[in-house]
Amino acid sequence: MDKTKYKIRKILETLKRVRGRHTELITVYIPPGTMIEQTINQLIQEQGTASNIRSKSTRKNVTDSLEKIVQHLRLYKQTPPHGLAVFCGNISEKEGQQDLEIWAIEPAEPVSVKLYRCDQTFVTEPLEQILSPKNAYGLIAIDNKTATIGMLRGDNPEILTKLTSGYSGKHRAGGQSHRRFERLIAEESHRFKQRVAEHAANTFLPNIKDLTGIIIGGPAGTKEDFVEGDYLHYELKNKIIAVKDITYTDESGIRELVNASTEDLIEVETSQHRRHLQHFMKDLVKNPGMVVYGLKETEKALDMNAVEVLLLSEKLDEDKIDELLDKSEPSGAQAEIISDDFEEGNQLWVAFGGVAGILRYKIS
Repeated sequence: MDKTKYKIRKILETLKRVRGRHTELITVYIPPGTMIEQTINQLIQEQGTASNIRSKSTRKNVTDSLEKIVQHLRLYKQTPPHGLAVFCGNISEKEGQQDLEIWAIEPAEPVSVKLYRCDQTFVTEPLEQILSPKNAYGLIAIDNKTATIGMLRGDNPEILTKLTSGYSGKHRAGGQSHRRFERLIAEESHRFKQRVAEHAANTFLPNIKDLTGIIIGGPAGTKEDFVEGDYLHYELKNKIIAVKDITYTDESGIRELVNASTEDLIEVETSQHRRHLQHFMKDLVKNPGMVVYGLKETEKALDMNAVEVLLLSEKLDEDKIDELLDKSEPSGAQAEIISDDFEEGNQLWVAFGGVAGILRYKIS
């Protein structure tokens, strides 16, 4: 997780804890390309509407929050390249006491929604969606009669192709021997797997570099034949990260496949962090001059612009993480904020105080 996304996530955690006494917390999303003045005019109109609110305290909180947002937006000459999200409201826990707080976030990626909302909670979902994993996973659910090809980005699987073999396999024509019938079933199954593999190649190969992995599911025999047989293109075979037993192979089968692969997806998400930490541990033993750990030594290396990869535990104090991220920026060090949910991540926190670095060059 980079610095920008980390800071946005921390703000979102704060925003999600805030609760208004009434519908007085204001959320504004401004997509890129929108004129700031247009949004300001809309909010001024909302101030006029808010003057009709019966409750005096709620009316004051809403109108004052709108004014605070308007004044903040006047600081911008134009909407930032990825848009803007602004949150403002009374966060005081004491009845009748006002404590207006405003947060303005420039997203790490373009925000697509245009929104004004006055509610008891802030609307954080659009920013949460931006922060969700963007890795792309190919999905294939297959049996002898049906196959569905999909793509998973973030939490939502997308159905791309549905295929049917057109063969029921329940009855054989009169006079057919059992052996001949079995052979016909095998031939039809073989041709269907070829079709599915061809569609998978057409779907996934053009953007193979952007594909993190492929997950395949289906009844035991069919999916194994498909994976182990000479069907899938070798580049797609190399991308397989999981093969799962699932009951259905239609759209519901794709959802079943995603649910069955939760741990595999988490494993992939943490694999980069695991590789960095394994690199650190290896150098610690074999080439100790190329790593540092502990707050004091790592800060010294950062001041010397010697850190290539900065490893920070998510359990560190937020202010300390911010300070170290700021130190890492001038040198272009790659900063990774690491969960302790897996063994190496926990070891970073327990054994090394949550701070370590892989160096560009040895330092005395």
